[in-house]
Amino acid sequence: MKVCIAEKPSVARDIAEVIGAKQRKDGYYEGNGYQVTWTFGHFCTLKEPHDYYEQWKFWRLEDLPMIPPSFGIKLIENNGVQKQFKIIEQLVQQCDEVINCGDAGQEGELIQRWVLLKAKCAAPVKRLWISSLTEEAIRNGFQQLRDAGQYDNLYAAGSARAIGDWLLGMNATRLFTKKFAVGKTVLSIGRVQTPTLAMIVARQKEINAFVSEDYWELKTVYRDTEFTAAIDRLGSVEKAQKGLAYLQEHPFEVTSFEKKDGKEGNPRLFDLTSLQVAANKKYAYSADDTLKYVQNLYEKKLVTYPRVDTTYLSEDLHPKVAGILQDMTPYAALTAPVLANPIPKLKTVFDDKKVTDHHAIIPTGVHPGSGLPPEEKRIYDLIARRFIAAFYPECKISNTTVLGKVGQVPFKVTGKQIIEPGWKEVYANDTSIKKEGEEEEKFIPDFVVGESGPHTPRIHQGKTSPPKAFTEASLLRAMETAGKQVDDEEMRELLKDNGIGRPSTRANIIETLFRRKYIDKRKKNIFATQTGIDLIDTIQTELLKSPELTGQWERKLRLIEKGEYAMDTFKDELITMVADLTKEVKTASYKTITIVPDAPPPSADKEEKPKKERKPREKKPVDLAVLNCPKCKEHQLIKGNSAYGCANFKVCGFKIPFEVNGKKLTDKQIQDLVTKGKAGKLSLTATFEIQ
Repeated sequence: MKVCIAEKPSVARDIAEVIGAKQRKDGYYEGNGYQVTWTFGHFCTLKEPHDYYEQWKFWRLEDLPMIPPSFGIKLIENNGVQKQFKIIEQLVQQCDEVINCGDAGQEGELIQRWVLLKAKCAAPVKRLWISSLTEEAIRNGFQQLRDAGQYDNLYAAGSARAIGDWLLGMNATRLFTKKFAVGKTVLSIGRVQTPTLAMIVARQKEINAFVSEDYWELKTVYRDTEFTAAIDRLGSVEKAQKGLAYLQEHPFEVTSFEKKDGKEGNPRLFDLTSLQVAANKKYAYSADDTLKYVQNLYEKKLVTYPRVDTTYLSEDLHPKVAGILQDMTPYAALTAPVLANPIPKLKTVFDDKKVTDHHAIIPTGVHPGSGLPPEEKRIYDLIARRFIAAFYPECKISNTTVLGKVGQVPFKVTGKQIIEPGWKEVYANDTSIKKEGEEEEKFIPDFVVGESGPHTPRIHQGKTSPPKAFTEASLLRAMETAGKQVDDEEMRELLKDNGIGRPSTRANIIETLFRRKYIDKRKKNIFATQTGIDLIDTIQTELLKSPELTGQWERKLRLIEKGEYAMDTFKDELITMVADLTKEVKTASYKTITIVPDAPPPSADKEEKPKKERKPREKKPVDLAVLNCPKCKEHQLIKGNSAYGCANFKVCGFKIPFEVNGKKLTDKQIQDLVTKGKAGKLSLTATFEIQ
């Protein structure tokens, strides 16, 4: 018997259907020589400090740094997890072969390997590695199963990442909390979280320190075209008025007229970060929500694997593109011009050297139908149009620059005209595709050098603007490039290896900063709270705050994934860093800052909180762990730091907070909401937006 382990029940169901395991059992499917079972996300986690030594249960500076002799894993404390794991354990120990069908990425590999390790799997293991969940992809994947050993480096990178986060997070969080925090406040420090917060705080300080100043510019209109004086901005109205008087005494003369034809390259296919950026700019979707929507589309077989950081396709996909475009019938009017000719093998689209485990996010060709939620429909439309636009002709433009002078004062105007729209036809009437800093189309008539005539000068008064606050879109880009401001696509590709975080984890990092009250949002703008600013000011060790240095750690993790760097070396480097950091902070002679938070942020781990006063129990305690999620109806509820949520929260998204409108919900109210849909005046559908 061959046992297949998928990461989610829905994926297990799809796989079972394709390979003929159609008999439903308790916790798995069976048939045709296969048993198909599943996890629902992470079943195992690294052991907590008190699992190694009893004294590590208590937060004491003298116990730091905590360096376990070796790292171990344990099952997550959840009834549903433990029940399903026992089923997996029994199947694995009785089978002839295991097929790892987890998500084809670093996190998916880690989830599955830890489960197999915990289950003491002795059977040989194969790996299903696919980029979509269509029937064809699953069938082809099973015909080309790979040896699990091919992914040992991927597993090593995932393990190194988890251990590195444990070493730094557990030690630094306790270190800074005990040294600087007030009362029971937890100051959370993280390998990716802290440099991300540092970028936001640095921008916030620039904004706070900015003093707006008035300035004046000279402008003039000649032949219905407005020119701007090509001189420094004027610092006083008196200078501007003198300049205006001077301009009124002289005619306008054209000194140069230049028109150049150019091209605007097609937009790149989406990786996860660029999709999150586009969705945030156009629809104000958070990075976390966009990841959830595209993951749903992937599981509905509509798009390919989304947790990717490449914008290229492998060259062997070229022959399949025409078929995918033909199957995208709702977009037939847009695909027709592309299909009228052979699909070009563009170097900006197809490049095996730029593709590792997965290619860019593209449609599978499966018809989306009419039942998609509006949010998923919008994300699908972004992906579909980007895929189609990649194969359209380039957009041809004409750039015009006109120079002139009034007396001795130089003037300038530039304009752009679209000659042939090319790929922009795919985005007709859509202004969201305009690139950052790109000018709107502006018609400029032809001028003749030496021509001269009357003009209408004026004074324009303006104010200097502060640096722009981060949005989720610009923050994701900053994380991707380790804080460097990069607009060029080629340069961005080169910097990805040094970015902080991974495409699949950046959204969660941003959400964590919101949850811990270190950052907040006004409309689309992200700003640092006073708690966040104080925390970063307290950290004197540049290593913890520098996006560039953290990017170097990320690069090493990628090298581990490629087999070019040793996991043990990375771990030893972090141990040394944590030991040095602990010594430095314990003996710190610099001025310390006592942090009083805006609101107490939750700990990184529920067991990592200092003890709270015991609260009286409910008179009739209710076991909420046995309740199923009312949204997906597939998983049980899990108790988190501030809410009960679906065990498969990353995909499902359902949660019920402990407090609503400042009032703590009782277990009975939560039970009634989940089972009956109502609890007093609270409605599950209205209050928690359950579809």
